[in-house]
Amino acid sequence: MTHDPVTPLLDARDVRVTSAAGVLVAGVDLTVAPGETVAIVGESGSGKSMTARALTGLLPEGVHATGRLELSGQAYDLAGRTPWQRIRGSEIALLLQDPFTSLSPVHRCGQQIGWALPRAGRAAGVARLLAEVGLPAETAGRYPFQLSGGMRQRVAIAAALAAGPGLLIADEPTTALDVTTQHEVLELVAGLQRARRMGLILITHDLRLARARADRIMVMYAGRLAEEGPAAEVMDRPAHPYTARLAACDPPVTHRLPALPTIPGSVPRPYAVSGACAFADRCDLAAEVCRTAEPALAEVADGSGNSGHRVACVRPADVRPVAVLLPAVPPPAAAPPAVPLLETPPATAVPQEAGPSPALLTVRGLIKRFPGSAAPALDGVDLEVAAGEAVAVVGESGSGKTTLARCVVGLERPDGGSVAFAGRATGPRRVQYVFQDPYSALNPGLTVGASLAEALRAAGRPRSEVPGLLDLVGLPAAYARRRPQALSGGERQRVAIARALAPGAEVLVCDEPVSALDVSVQAQVLNLLSDLRRDLGLTLLFITHDLAVARQVADRVYVMHRGRVVEAGPVGDVLGAPAHEYTQRLLASVPAATRAE
Repeated sequence: MTHDPVTPLLDARDVRVTSAAGVLVAGVDLTVAPGETVAIVGESGSGKSMTARALTGLLPEGVHATGRLELSGQAYDLAGRTPWQRIRGSEIALLLQDPFTSLSPVHRCGQQIGWALPRAGRAAGVARLLAEVGLPAETAGRYPFQLSGGMRQRVAIAAALAAGPGLLIADEPTTALDVTTQHEVLELVAGLQRARRMGLILITHDLRLARARADRIMVMYAGRLAEEGPAAEVMDRPAHPYTARLAACDPPVTHRLPALPTIPGSVPRPYAVSGACAFADRCDLAAEVCRTAEPALAEVADGSGNSGHRVACVRPADVRPVAVLLPAVPPPAAAPPAVPLLETPPATAVPQEAGPSPALLTVRGLIKRFPGSAAPALDGVDLEVAAGEAVAVVGESGSGKTTLARCVVGLERPDGGSVAFAGRATGPRRVQYVFQDPYSALNPGLTVGASLAEALRAAGRPRSEVPGLLDLVGLPAAYARRRPQALSGGERQRVAIARALAPGAEVLVCDEPVSALDVSVQAQVLNLLSDLRRDLGLTLLFITHDLAVARQVADRVYVMHRGRVVEAGPVGDVLGAPAHEYTQRLLASVPAATRAE
Protein backbone atom coordinates (compact mmCIF):
# COMPACT_ATOMS: atom_id res chain seq x y z
CA MET A 1 0.00 0.00 0.00
CA THR A 2 1.35 3.48 -0.84
CA HIS A 3 0.44 6.71 0.89
CA ASP A 4 0.70 10.36 0.00
CA PRO A 5 3.46 11.64 2.30
CA VAL A 6 1.55 14.91 2.76
CA THR A 7 -1.73 13.28 3.76
CA PRO A 8 -1.87 11.89 7.32
CA LEU A 9 -2.55 8.19 7.55
CA LEU A 10 -5.03 8.96 10.30
CA ASP A 11 -6.88 12.16 11.07
CA ALA A 12 -9.50 11.64 13.80
CA ARG A 13 -11.58 14.56 15.03
CA ASP A 14 -13.79 14.90 18.11
CA VAL A 15 -13.80 11.17 18.90
CA ARG A 16 -16.35 10.57 21.66
CA VAL A 17 -17.27 7.28 23.27
CA THR A 18 -20.41 6.88 25.36
CA SER A 19 -22.24 4.14 27.22
CA ALA A 20 -25.48 4.01 29.21
CA ALA A 21 -23.49 5.33 32.19
CA GLY A 22 -22.27 8.41 30.32
CA VAL A 23 -19.22 9.75 28.47
CA LEU A 24 -16.13 7.50 28.45
CA VAL A 25 -13.98 9.49 25.97
CA ALA A 26 -14.72 13.19 25.68
CA GLY A 27 -13.76 14.54 22.27
CA VAL A 28 -10.19 13.50 21.36
CA ASP A 29 -8.38 14.66 18.21
CA LEU A 30 -5.57 12.48 16.87
CA THR A 31 -3.38 12.53 13.76
CA VAL A 32 -0.66 10.10 12.68
CA ALA A 33 1.69 10.69 9.73
CA PRO A 34 3.37 7.97 7.64
CA GLY A 35 6.27 6.48 9.61
CA GLU A 36 5.33 8.38 12.78
CA THR A 37 4.97 6.86 16.24
CA VAL A 38 2.43 8.43 18.59
CA ALA A 39 2.29 7.12 22.16
CA ILE A 40 -0.87 7.40 24.25
CA VAL A 41 -0.12 7.18 27.97
CA GLY A 42 -2.15 7.40 31.17
CA GLU A 43 -3.44 5.30 34.05
CA SER A 44 -6.09 2.61 33.71
CA GLY A 45 -9.45 4.28 33.20
CA SER A 46 -7.95 7.19 31.27
CA GLY A 47 -9.59 6.11 27.99
CA LYS A 48 -6.51 4.91 26.05
CA SER A 49 -7.79 1.49 25.03
CA MET A 50 -11.36 2.74 24.52
CA THR A 51 -10.03 5.32 22.05
CA ALA A 52 -8.12 2.59 20.17
CA ARG A 53 -11.21 0.40 19.98
CA ALA A 54 -13.30 3.31 18.71
CA LEU A 55 -10.77 3.84 15.91
CA THR A 56 -11.00 0.17 14.88
CA GLY A 57 -14.75 -0.43 15.34
CA LEU A 58 -14.20 -2.92 18.19
CA LEU A 59 -16.13 -1.26 21.01
CA PRO A 60 -17.97 -3.53 23.47
CA GLU A 61 -21.71 -4.04 23.07
CA GLY A 62 -23.67 -1.05 24.36
CA VAL A 63 -20.75 1.36 23.86
CA HIS A 64 -20.92 3.78 20.92
CA ALA A 65 -18.59 6.22 19.19
CA THR A 66 -19.11 9.48 17.36
CA GLY A 67 -16.69 11.69 15.49
CA ARG A 68 -14.98 11.96 12.13
CA LEU A 69 -12.33 9.53 10.98
CA GLU A 70 -10.14 10.02 7.93
CA LEU A 71 -7.88 7.16 6.79
CA SER A 72 -5.49 7.82 3.90
CA GLY A 73 -7.72 10.64 2.69
CA GLN A 74 -11.00 8.69 2.91
CA ALA A 75 -13.49 10.17 5.42
CA TYR A 76 -15.83 8.12 7.63
CA ASP A 77 -18.47 9.02 10.20
CA LEU A 78 -17.94 6.95 13.37
CA ALA A 79 -21.64 7.23 14.16
CA GLY A 80 -22.63 5.97 10.71
CA ARG A 81 -22.20 2.72 8.81
CA THR A 82 -18.42 2.56 8.74
CA PRO A 83 -17.23 -0.40 6.59
CA TRP A 84 -15.02 -1.87 9.31
CA GLN A 85 -14.70 -5.27 7.64
CA ARG A 86 -12.94 -3.61 4.73
CA ILE A 87 -10.96 -1.09 6.81
CA ARG A 88 -9.65 -3.40 9.53
CA GLY A 89 -6.56 -5.21 8.39
CA SER A 90 -6.14 -3.42 5.07
CA GLU A 91 -6.03 0.17 6.44
CA ILE A 92 -5.70 -0.10 10.21
CA ALA A 93 -4.83 -3.03 12.50
CA LEU A 94 -5.00 -3.56 16.25
CA LEU A 95 -2.31 -5.52 18.12
CA LEU A 96 -3.54 -6.51 21.58
CA GLN A 97 -1.62 -6.82 24.84
CA ASP A 98 -1.76 -10.59 25.33
CA PRO A 99 -1.12 -12.64 22.17
CA PHE A 100 -2.07 -15.83 24.01
CA THR A 101 -5.67 -14.63 24.26
CA SER A 102 -5.79 -12.71 20.95
CA LEU A 103 -4.59 -15.75 18.98
CA SER A 104 -6.88 -18.75 18.57
CA PRO A 105 -5.60 -21.69 20.68
CA VAL A 106 -7.12 -24.29 18.33
CA HIS A 107 -5.68 -23.03 15.03
CA ARG A 108 -2.09 -23.32 13.89
CA CYS A 109 -0.11 -20.10 13.63
CA GLY A 110 0.16 -20.34 9.84
CA GLN A 111 -3.62 -20.58 9.50
CA GLN A 112 -4.14 -17.46 11.58
CA ILE A 113 -1.58 -15.44 9.65
CA GLY A 114 -3.04 -16.64 6.36
CA TRP A 115 -6.65 -15.65 7.05
CA ALA A 116 -6.01 -12.16 5.64
CA LEU A 117 -4.11 -13.44 2.58
CA PRO A 118 -5.56 -14.52 -0.78
CA ARG A 119 -5.78 -18.31 -1.27
CA ALA A 120 -3.40 -18.26 -4.21
CA GLY A 121 0.13 -18.25 -2.83
CA ARG A 122 -1.06 -18.25 0.79
CA ALA A 123 1.64 -20.65 2.04
CA ALA A 124 4.38 -18.56 0.46
CA GLY A 125 2.82 -15.40 1.93
CA VAL A 126 2.76 -16.91 5.41
CA ALA A 127 6.42 -17.96 5.10
CA ARG A 128 7.34 -14.44 3.95
CA LEU A 129 5.54 -12.81 6.88
CA LEU A 130 7.13 -15.20 9.36
CA ALA A 131 10.55 -14.35 7.95
CA GLU A 132 9.69 -10.65 8.19
CA VAL A 133 9.04 -10.98 11.93
CA GLY A 134 12.12 -13.14 12.47
CA LEU A 135 10.52 -16.58 12.85
CA PRO A 136 11.39 -19.80 11.00
CA ALA A 137 8.95 -21.19 8.44
CA GLU A 138 8.16 -24.23 10.62
CA THR A 139 6.41 -21.89 13.11
CA ALA A 140 3.43 -22.02 10.74
CA GLY A 141 2.70 -25.58 11.83
CA ARG A 142 2.77 -24.84 15.58
CA TYR A 143 0.00 -23.83 17.95
CA PRO A 144 0.36 -20.66 20.07
CA PHE A 145 0.79 -22.63 23.32
CA GLN A 146 3.91 -24.24 21.84
CA LEU A 147 5.64 -20.86 21.56
CA SER A 148 7.28 -18.48 24.02
CA GLY A 149 5.63 -15.15 24.81
CA GLY A 150 7.95 -13.25 22.48
CA MET A 151 7.33 -15.71 19.63
CA ARG A 152 3.55 -15.47 20.14
CA GLN A 153 3.74 -11.69 19.93
CA ARG A 154 5.73 -11.96 16.70
CA VAL A 155 3.04 -14.25 15.26
CA ALA A 156 0.39 -11.73 16.33
CA ILE A 157 2.35 -8.96 14.58
CA ALA A 158 2.59 -11.04 11.40
CA ALA A 159 -1.17 -11.68 11.49
CA ALA A 160 -1.91 -7.99 12.08
CA LEU A 161 0.26 -6.90 9.16
CA ALA A 162 -0.79 -9.64 6.71
CA ALA A 163 -3.19 -7.39 4.78
CA GLY A 164 -0.68 -4.51 4.61
CA PRO A 165 -2.26 -1.86 6.87
CA GLY A 166 -0.79 1.61 6.82
CA LEU A 167 -1.45 2.12 10.53
CA LEU A 168 -0.86 -0.24 13.45
CA ILE A 169 -2.36 0.36 16.90
CA ALA A 170 -0.37 -1.57 19.52
CA ASP A 171 -2.21 -1.75 22.86
CA GLU A 172 0.34 -2.50 25.62
CA PRO A 173 2.19 -4.90 23.27
CA THR A 174 5.12 -5.63 25.62
CA THR A 175 3.61 -5.48 29.13
CA ALA A 176 3.93 -9.21 29.76
CA LEU A 177 7.40 -9.54 28.21
CA ASP A 178 10.80 -9.45 29.87
CA VAL A 179 13.10 -6.54 29.11
CA THR A 180 15.20 -8.21 26.39
CA THR A 181 12.18 -9.72 24.60
CA GLN A 182 10.43 -6.35 24.89
CA HIS A 183 13.42 -4.69 23.26
CA GLU A 184 13.50 -7.27 20.45
CA VAL A 185 9.76 -6.91 19.72
CA LEU A 186 9.93 -3.11 19.69
CA GLU A 187 13.00 -3.15 17.44
CA LEU A 188 11.09 -5.49 15.13
CA VAL A 189 8.10 -3.13 14.97
CA ALA A 190 10.41 -0.15 14.37
CA GLY A 191 12.08 -1.98 11.48
CA LEU A 192 8.71 -2.87 9.96
CA GLN A 193 7.66 0.76 10.31
CA ARG A 194 10.67 1.95 8.37
CA ALA A 195 10.33 -0.72 5.68
CA ARG A 196 6.59 -0.15 5.19
CA ARG A 197 6.48 3.58 6.08
CA MET A 198 3.81 2.55 8.55
CA GLY A 199 2.28 4.72 11.26
CA LEU A 200 2.14 3.43 14.84
CA ILE A 201 -0.06 4.30 17.80
CA LEU A 202 1.62 2.87 20.88
CA ILE A 203 -0.65 2.58 23.92
CA THR A 204 1.39 2.06 27.05
CA HIS A 205 1.61 2.81 30.76
CA ASP A 206 5.43 2.61 30.52
CA LEU A 207 6.55 6.24 30.31
CA ARG A 208 10.21 5.31 29.83
CA LEU A 209 9.16 3.23 26.83
CA ALA A 210 7.05 6.06 25.42
CA ARG A 211 9.91 8.53 25.84
CA ALA A 212 12.37 6.22 24.07
CA ARG A 213 10.12 5.08 21.20
CA ALA A 214 7.61 7.81 20.33
CA ASP A 215 7.86 10.93 18.19
CA ARG A 216 4.87 12.45 19.94
CA ILE A 217 3.13 11.65 23.23
CA MET A 218 -0.53 12.13 24.13
CA VAL A 219 -1.37 12.04 27.85
CA MET A 220 -4.96 11.01 28.60
CA TYR A 221 -6.77 11.35 31.89
CA ALA A 222 -10.40 10.43 32.66
CA GLY A 223 -11.33 10.26 28.98
CA ARG A 224 -9.77 13.61 28.12
CA LEU A 225 -6.55 14.75 26.52
CA ALA A 226 -4.48 16.43 29.25
CA GLU A 227 -1.32 17.11 27.26
CA GLU A 228 0.27 16.36 23.90
CA GLY A 229 3.42 17.25 22.04
CA PRO A 230 6.88 16.08 21.00
CA ALA A 231 8.06 13.25 23.26
CA ALA A 232 11.06 15.15 24.63
CA GLU A 233 8.96 18.26 25.34
CA VAL A 234 6.22 16.38 27.17
CA MET A 235 8.49 14.17 29.28
CA ASP A 236 11.31 16.63 30.01
CA ARG A 237 9.19 19.78 30.36
CA PRO A 238 5.68 18.63 31.34
CA ALA A 239 3.08 21.39 31.35
CA HIS A 240 0.30 19.45 33.10
CA PRO A 241 0.54 18.50 36.81
CA TYR A 242 -0.70 15.00 35.99
CA THR A 243 2.10 14.39 33.47
CA ALA A 244 4.70 15.62 35.96
CA ARG A 245 3.36 13.43 38.77
CA LEU A 246 3.03 10.39 36.51
CA ALA A 247 6.63 10.75 35.30
CA ALA A 248 7.84 11.02 38.90
CA CYS A 249 6.28 7.63 39.75
CA ASP A 250 8.47 5.85 37.20
CA PRO A 251 11.20 4.11 39.22
CA PRO A 252 14.79 4.90 38.19
CA VAL A 253 17.15 2.04 37.38
CA THR A 254 20.23 4.11 38.25
CA HIS A 255 19.62 4.61 41.98
CA ARG A 256 17.29 3.72 44.84
CA LEU A 257 14.84 6.19 46.38
CA PRO A 258 13.80 6.24 50.05
CA ALA A 259 10.19 6.06 48.78
CA LEU A 260 8.69 6.29 45.31
CA PRO A 261 6.59 9.38 44.56
CA THR A 262 2.89 8.56 44.19
CA ILE A 263 -0.34 10.23 43.09
CA PRO A 264 -2.96 10.10 45.84
CA GLY A 265 -6.43 8.88 44.91
CA SER A 266 -7.44 7.24 41.64
CA VAL A 267 -8.72 8.13 38.17
CA PRO A 268 -12.38 9.22 38.36
CA ARG A 269 -15.08 7.97 36.01
CA PRO A 270 -14.99 10.27 32.95
CA TYR A 271 -18.72 10.98 33.18
CA ALA A 272 -18.41 12.04 36.83
CA VAL A 273 -16.09 15.02 36.23
CA SER A 274 -17.73 17.04 33.45
CA GLY A 275 -17.57 20.81 33.69
CA ALA A 276 -14.32 20.85 35.67
CA CYS A 277 -10.68 19.81 35.44
CA ALA A 278 -10.80 16.03 35.88
CA PHE A 279 -7.49 16.07 37.79
CA ALA A 280 -8.45 18.81 40.26
CA ASP A 281 -9.13 16.51 43.23
CA ARG A 282 -5.63 14.97 42.98
CA CYS A 283 -3.74 18.14 42.08
CA ASP A 284 -1.55 20.22 44.43
CA LEU A 285 -1.99 23.27 42.16
CA ALA A 286 -5.79 23.18 41.90
CA ALA A 287 -7.54 26.55 42.26
CA GLU A 288 -11.24 27.41 42.37
CA VAL A 289 -11.38 27.89 38.61
CA CYS A 290 -10.20 24.30 38.13
CA ARG A 291 -13.37 23.04 39.85
CA THR A 292 -15.81 25.26 37.97
CA ALA A 293 -14.67 25.05 34.32
CA GLU A 294 -13.07 22.44 32.10
CA PRO A 295 -9.79 23.77 30.67
CA ALA A 296 -9.33 23.73 26.90
CA LEU A 297 -6.22 22.50 25.13
CA ALA A 298 -3.94 25.45 24.42
CA GLU A 299 -0.45 25.86 23.00
CA VAL A 300 2.35 25.92 25.56
CA ALA A 301 4.35 29.13 25.24
CA ASP A 302 7.92 28.11 24.37
CA GLY A 303 9.01 31.10 22.31
CA SER A 304 8.60 29.40 18.94
CA GLY A 305 4.83 29.27 18.82
CA ASN A 306 4.82 26.14 16.69
CA SER A 307 6.17 23.28 18.83
CA GLY A 308 2.84 21.44 18.85
CA HIS A 309 3.05 21.16 22.64
CA ARG A 310 -0.47 21.68 24.01
CA VAL A 311 -1.93 21.34 27.49
CA ALA A 312 -5.36 21.49 29.15
CA CYS A 313 -4.38 23.38 32.32
CA VAL A 314 -5.01 26.92 33.55
CA ARG A 315 -1.66 27.04 35.41
CA PRO A 316 0.93 25.46 33.09
CA ALA A 317 3.56 28.02 34.06
CA ASP A 318 3.47 26.73 37.64
CA VAL A 319 4.10 23.10 36.68
CA ARG A 320 7.60 21.81 37.21
CA PRO A 321 8.99 18.31 36.77
CA VAL A 322 8.62 16.61 40.15
CA ALA A 323 12.05 16.07 41.70
CA VAL A 324 12.73 12.36 41.32
CA LEU A 325 16.43 12.53 42.08
CA LEU A 326 15.80 12.24 45.80
CA PRO A 327 18.68 11.16 48.02
CA ALA A 328 19.63 7.64 47.06
CA VAL A 329 19.56 4.94 49.69
CA PRO A 330 23.19 4.11 50.49
CA PRO A 331 24.32 0.49 50.29
CA PRO A 332 24.89 -1.44 53.51
CA ALA A 333 28.15 -0.40 55.21
CA ALA A 334 29.72 -3.83 54.86
CA ALA A 335 28.27 -4.72 51.47
CA PRO A 336 30.50 -7.20 49.64
CA PRO A 337 31.13 -6.69 45.92
CA ALA A 338 29.09 -8.31 43.18
CA VAL A 339 30.26 -11.78 42.23
CA PRO A 340 30.24 -12.77 38.56
CA LEU A 341 29.42 -16.45 38.21
CA LEU A 342 30.35 -18.87 35.48
CA GLU A 343 27.89 -19.18 32.59
CA THR A 344 28.03 -22.98 32.89
CA PRO A 345 29.30 -23.82 36.39
CA PRO A 346 29.27 -27.39 37.72
CA ALA A 347 25.87 -28.07 39.23
CA THR A 348 27.46 -29.12 42.52
CA ALA A 349 29.83 -26.17 42.95
CA VAL A 350 28.39 -22.74 42.15
CA PRO A 351 30.54 -19.97 43.65
CA GLN A 352 27.96 -17.49 44.81
CA GLU A 353 27.41 -14.51 47.02
CA ALA A 354 26.11 -15.55 50.42
CA GLY A 355 23.48 -13.43 52.12
CA PRO A 356 23.93 -11.90 55.55
CA SER A 357 24.08 -14.46 58.36
CA PRO A 358 22.04 -16.11 59.71
CA ALA A 359 20.02 -17.17 56.68
CA LEU A 360 16.26 -17.47 57.15
CA LEU A 361 15.72 -19.14 53.75
CA THR A 362 18.39 -21.37 52.24
CA VAL A 363 18.26 -23.01 48.80
CA ARG A 364 21.02 -25.47 47.91
CA GLY A 365 21.71 -27.20 44.59
CA LEU A 366 18.09 -26.97 43.42
CA ILE A 367 17.32 -28.97 40.27
CA LYS A 368 13.99 -29.11 38.42
CA ARG A 369 13.26 -30.84 35.13
CA PHE A 370 9.98 -30.71 33.21
CA PRO A 371 8.92 -33.57 30.89
CA GLY A 372 9.68 -32.92 27.24
CA SER A 373 12.26 -30.20 27.94
CA ALA A 374 15.83 -30.83 26.86
CA ALA A 375 17.38 -28.56 29.49
CA PRO A 376 16.51 -28.41 33.21
CA ALA A 377 14.44 -25.44 34.39
CA LEU A 378 16.70 -25.22 37.44
CA ASP A 379 20.27 -26.48 37.24
CA GLY A 380 21.94 -26.41 40.65
CA VAL A 381 20.62 -23.13 42.07
CA ASP A 382 21.92 -21.81 45.41
CA LEU A 383 20.27 -18.87 47.15
CA GLU A 384 20.14 -17.39 50.63
CA VAL A 385 17.81 -14.80 52.16
CA ALA A 386 18.40 -13.39 55.64
CA ALA A 387 15.65 -12.43 58.08
CA GLY A 388 14.25 -9.00 57.20
CA GLU A 389 16.12 -8.89 53.88
CA ALA A 390 14.68 -8.24 50.42
CA VAL A 391 16.25 -10.30 47.66
CA ALA A 392 15.30 -9.95 43.99
CA VAL A 393 15.64 -12.64 41.33
CA VAL A 394 15.78 -11.24 37.80
CA GLY A 395 16.12 -12.69 34.33
CA GLU A 396 14.31 -13.29 31.05
CA SER A 397 11.26 -15.48 30.60
CA GLY A 398 12.43 -19.08 30.77
CA SER A 399 15.38 -18.25 33.02
CA GLY A 400 13.90 -20.32 35.85
CA LYS A 401 13.04 -17.54 38.30
CA THR A 402 9.34 -18.40 38.67
CA THR A 403 10.13 -22.13 38.89
CA LEU A 404 12.54 -21.29 41.71
CA ALA A 405 9.83 -19.30 43.51
CA ARG A 406 7.28 -22.09 43.14
CA CYS A 407 9.77 -24.64 44.51
CA VAL A 408 10.41 -22.40 47.51
CA VAL A 409 6.72 -22.37 48.50
CA GLY A 410 6.07 -26.00 47.58
CA LEU A 411 3.98 -25.44 44.45
CA GLU A 412 6.58 -27.43 42.52
CA ARG A 413 8.56 -30.43 43.76
CA PRO A 414 12.28 -30.17 42.91
CA ASP A 415 14.11 -33.16 41.45
CA GLY A 416 17.20 -32.47 43.50
CA GLY A 417 18.63 -30.11 46.08
CA SER A 418 16.96 -28.65 49.16
CA VAL A 419 14.87 -25.73 50.39
CA ALA A 420 15.16 -24.99 54.11
CA PHE A 421 13.56 -22.40 56.34
CA ALA A 422 15.77 -21.45 59.32
CA GLY A 423 17.26 -24.94 59.21
CA ARG A 424 13.94 -26.73 58.71
CA ALA A 425 11.80 -27.49 55.68
CA THR A 426 9.66 -24.54 54.64
CA GLY A 427 6.25 -24.39 56.30
CA PRO A 428 3.10 -23.41 54.38
CA ARG A 429 2.19 -20.70 56.88
CA ARG A 430 5.60 -19.13 57.30
CA VAL A 431 6.18 -18.66 53.57
CA GLN A 432 3.36 -17.26 51.42
CA TYR A 433 3.03 -16.51 47.71
CA VAL A 434 1.83 -13.28 46.08
CA PHE A 435 0.86 -13.95 42.46
CA GLN A 436 1.29 -11.71 39.42
CA ASP A 437 -2.44 -11.48 38.64
CA PRO A 438 -4.51 -10.89 41.78
CA TYR A 439 -7.78 -11.12 39.86
CA SER A 440 -7.21 -14.76 38.94
CA ALA A 441 -5.67 -15.50 42.35
CA LEU A 442 -8.75 -14.27 44.25
CA ASN A 443 -12.05 -16.16 44.18
CA PRO A 444 -14.49 -13.91 42.26
CA GLY A 445 -17.45 -15.46 44.09
CA LEU A 446 -16.20 -14.49 47.56
CA THR A 447 -16.18 -11.06 49.11
CA VAL A 448 -12.86 -9.64 50.21
CA GLY A 449 -13.83 -10.27 53.83
CA ALA A 450 -14.69 -13.91 53.14
CA SER A 451 -11.37 -14.51 51.35
CA LEU A 452 -9.41 -13.01 54.23
CA ALA A 453 -11.50 -14.84 56.85
CA GLU A 454 -10.81 -18.13 55.07
CA ALA A 455 -7.04 -17.48 55.20
CA LEU A 456 -7.28 -16.50 58.89
CA ARG A 457 -9.28 -19.61 59.72
CA ALA A 458 -6.64 -21.84 58.11
CA ALA A 459 -4.12 -20.33 60.53
CA GLY A 460 -6.43 -20.68 63.54
CA ARG A 461 -7.06 -16.93 63.78
CA PRO A 462 -10.48 -15.26 64.22
CA ARG A 463 -12.51 -13.48 61.52
CA SER A 464 -12.46 -10.36 63.71
CA GLU A 465 -8.93 -9.69 62.43
CA VAL A 466 -10.18 -8.92 58.90
CA PRO A 467 -10.47 -5.12 59.47
CA GLY A 468 -6.96 -5.07 60.88
CA LEU A 469 -5.60 -6.89 57.83
CA LEU A 470 -7.28 -4.42 55.50
CA ASP A 471 -5.91 -1.49 57.48
CA LEU A 472 -2.44 -3.05 57.30
CA VAL A 473 -2.51 -2.83 53.49
CA GLY A 474 -4.11 0.61 53.36
CA LEU A 475 -7.73 -0.33 52.58
CA PRO A 476 -10.89 0.77 54.47
CA ALA A 477 -12.73 -1.83 56.53
CA ALA A 478 -15.78 -1.35 54.25
CA TYR A 479 -13.87 -3.11 51.45
CA ALA A 480 -14.57 -6.40 53.24
CA ARG A 481 -18.05 -6.33 51.63
CA ARG A 482 -16.75 -5.90 48.09
CA ARG A 483 -15.91 -8.56 45.54
CA PRO A 484 -12.67 -8.58 43.48
CA GLN A 485 -14.37 -7.31 40.30
CA ALA A 486 -15.39 -4.12 42.14
CA LEU A 487 -11.75 -3.26 42.93
CA SER A 488 -9.00 -1.67 40.89
CA GLY A 489 -5.89 -3.67 40.00
CA GLY A 490 -3.88 -2.03 42.77
CA GLU A 491 -6.63 -2.64 45.33
CA ARG A 492 -6.85 -6.31 44.35
CA GLN A 493 -3.10 -6.69 44.80
CA ARG A 494 -3.38 -5.12 48.27
CA VAL A 495 -6.05 -7.71 49.14
CA ALA A 496 -3.79 -10.48 47.82
CA ILE A 497 -0.96 -9.21 50.05
CA ALA A 498 -3.32 -9.07 53.04
CA ARG A 499 -4.37 -12.67 52.40
CA ALA A 500 -0.72 -13.74 52.26
CA LEU A 501 -0.12 -12.04 55.62
CA ALA A 502 -3.18 -13.62 57.28
CA PRO A 503 -1.42 -16.85 58.36
CA GLY A 504 1.35 -14.83 60.01
CA ALA A 505 3.81 -15.23 57.15
CA GLU A 506 7.43 -14.30 57.76
CA VAL A 507 8.50 -14.60 54.12
CA LEU A 508 6.56 -13.28 51.13
CA VAL A 509 7.51 -14.72 47.76
CA CYS A 510 6.29 -12.10 45.29
CA ASP A 511 6.12 -13.27 41.66
CA GLU A 512 5.95 -10.21 39.36
CA PRO A 513 3.37 -8.56 41.68
CA VAL A 514 3.44 -5.14 39.96
CA SER A 515 4.15 -6.02 36.31
CA ALA A 516 0.54 -5.47 35.18
CA LEU A 517 -0.04 -2.25 37.15
CA ASP A 518 0.08 1.39 36.08
CA VAL A 519 3.28 3.16 37.06
CA SER A 520 1.45 5.24 39.71
CA VAL A 521 -0.26 2.18 41.26
CA GLN A 522 2.99 0.24 41.01
CA ALA A 523 4.69 2.91 43.12
CA GLN A 524 1.97 2.64 45.77
CA VAL A 525 2.28 -1.16 46.01
CA LEU A 526 6.08 -1.06 46.14
CA ASN A 527 5.94 1.55 48.92
CA LEU A 528 3.43 -0.67 50.77
CA LEU A 529 5.76 -3.65 50.60
CA SER A 530 8.61 -1.47 51.88
CA ASP A 531 6.46 -0.27 54.80
CA LEU A 532 5.36 -3.82 55.67
CA ARG A 533 8.92 -5.01 55.59
CA ARG A 534 9.93 -2.26 58.00
CA ASP A 535 6.92 -2.50 60.32
CA LEU A 536 6.51 -6.30 60.43
CA GLY A 537 10.08 -7.41 59.87
CA LEU A 538 8.99 -9.21 56.72
CA THR A 539 11.44 -11.00 54.47
CA LEU A 540 10.91 -10.69 50.70
CA LEU A 541 11.91 -12.91 47.80
CA PHE A 542 10.92 -10.76 44.83
CA ILE A 543 10.70 -12.18 41.30
CA THR A 544 10.75 -9.54 38.55
CA HIS A 545 11.85 -8.88 34.99
CA ASP A 546 11.89 -5.11 35.67
CA LEU A 547 15.39 -4.05 36.71
CA ALA A 548 14.20 -0.63 37.90
CA VAL A 549 11.72 -2.33 40.24
CA ALA A 550 14.47 -4.65 41.50
CA ARG A 551 16.64 -1.60 42.23
CA GLN A 552 13.90 -0.04 44.39
CA VAL A 553 12.89 -3.21 46.26
CA ALA A 554 15.97 -5.31 46.89
CA ASP A 555 19.07 -5.26 49.05
CA ARG A 556 20.66 -8.02 46.96
CA VAL A 557 19.90 -9.48 43.55
CA TYR A 558 20.41 -12.84 41.84
CA VAL A 559 20.55 -12.84 38.03
CA MET A 560 19.29 -16.08 36.44
CA HIS A 561 19.90 -17.34 32.92
CA ARG A 562 18.90 -20.76 31.55
CA GLY A 563 18.24 -22.21 34.97
CA ARG A 564 21.44 -21.01 36.62
CA VAL A 565 22.53 -18.03 38.68
CA VAL A 566 25.17 -16.16 36.65
CA GLU A 567 25.69 -13.16 38.94
CA ALA A 568 24.74 -12.18 42.48
CA GLY A 569 25.50 -9.45 44.97
CA PRO A 570 24.30 -6.10 46.39
CA VAL A 571 21.76 -4.59 44.03
CA GLY A 572 23.75 -1.38 43.60
CA ASP A 573 26.86 -3.28 42.53
CA VAL A 574 25.16 -5.75 40.21
CA LEU A 575 22.96 -3.16 38.45
CA GLY A 576 25.46 -0.33 38.73
CA ALA A 577 28.52 -2.19 37.47
CA PRO A 578 27.47 -5.61 36.14
CA ALA A 579 30.32 -8.08 35.75
CA HIS A 580 28.55 -10.72 33.66
CA GLU A 581 27.84 -10.27 29.96
CA TYR A 582 24.25 -11.45 30.38
CA THR A 583 23.52 -8.87 33.13
CA GLN A 584 25.07 -6.21 30.93
CA ARG A 585 22.76 -7.26 28.09
CA LEU A 586 19.70 -7.05 30.36
CA LEU A 587 20.61 -3.50 31.39
CA ALA A 588 21.31 -2.47 27.79
CA SER A 589 17.74 -3.49 26.88
CA VAL A 590 16.13 -1.12 29.39
CA PRO A 591 14.55 1.84 27.52
CA ALA A 592 16.74 4.89 28.00
CA ALA A 593 15.56 7.74 30.20
CA THR A 594 16.42 10.09 27.35
CA ARG A 595 15.68 9.46 23.71
CA ALA A 596 18.37 9.49 21.07
CA GLU A 597 17.35 12.07 18.50
